[in-house]
Parts: sequence; C-alpha cells; structure tokens
Amino acid sequence: MEFHAFNAQYIENLRKGDIPTQNHFVAYFSALIHIKLRSRLQSPQAIEDVRQETFARVLAMLGKETPLRRPEALGAFVNSVCNNVLLEHYRSKTRTQSLDEFDRPELPALDTDIVGQLAAGQLKNKVSEILLGMPSKDRMLLKAVFLEEKDRDEVCKEFGVDREYLRVLLFRAKKEFKTEYLKRARFGSYVQRA
Repeated sequence: MEFHAFNAQYIENLRKGDIPTQNHFVAYFSALIHIKLRSRLQSPQAIEDVRQETFARVLAMLGKETPLRRPEALGAFVNSVCNNVLLEHYRSKTRTQSLDEFDRPELPALDTDIVGQLAAGQLKNKVSEILLGMPSKDRMLLKAVFLEEKDRDEVCKEFGVDREYLRVLLFRAKKEFKTEYLKRARFGSYVQRA
C-alpha cells in the first residue's frame, strides 16, 4: 500500500464534498481500518459498523470551522477516532452480554467416556427438573436463550423487551435457577433414586 501525504488542500476538498477526494479518502482509510480491525473484531458486520461510524465522525469533525490544525496529521486523527469508536463498540457489546460465563456454550470434550456421558445425562435431567419448577416466563426465557440458543434480538421480539431489559430478565432468571440448583444440591435431592 502506498502512503499518502495529506495537506490543507486535501482537507478543504473533503470539506467541500469533492467526490474524487472523498472516494480516495474512503478507499485509502478503508484499507487501513480493515487491517486494524480484522484482528480485533470477529464479525465482518462489526468491522463494517466501526468503519462507517469512524468515517461519519471524521467527516463531521472536518466539516466544522477549524477541523484540523495540522492537515498532515489526518492519518493519526482518523486512527484516534477509530480507536474511540472501537472502545465504544466494546463497551456496548459488554452491556448486552452477561457478566458471567453461564451463557457461553461449552465445547464438547474430545475424550468423553461413558461415565462422563452418564453424568451429562443426569445433569440434563436436573436442569430440566429445576426449569419445570420455575415460573413459566423465566423457564421460557432460559430455554430460548440457553437451550435453543436463539438470537438475542429474536428473543427480545418474542418477549417484547429491548436488549437492556432482556439482560436484566436473564440475570434474574439465572439467579433464581442458581439458587434453586444450589438449594437442591445442598439438601441432597440429587441423590440417585433406586
């Protein structure tokens, strides 16, 4: 990739909406942003979202009266805006994810033996038993998210809530499930019946 030296005329052309300059700007920085983000974000959609938000903010800032004191520092400016957008993306993603790892799918063990399979079957039965004793809304929510692994947006539509409130509902339901699980484990209700 050939590096470009930016000057005041280039910035002015961007501010005026010069199409060839804007095309060059987008093509040039798209390549650099993609290189930066591909190791930091997993989804191509997330990369594209951060890239577009970075361009929107940079172009908005350049449209102001005193956009950039040093035009040759345009690359550093775009990079810092991209870093800020990336941090905001990380923050927004962690707000919609659970604070613990309960909702992350477990990877299957490659060397599972018969005892491990039996234990997994017993655990599945225990989980089903606890779920049956829970309020129907909590049971349906936990089942949709963790057992059926439905997309969170789909679950939000199904339950008529936004992502933030879904997080609250999941937290409460998981807490109730955990309390019941620990209570039963403590009192030995999981001793195998003959």
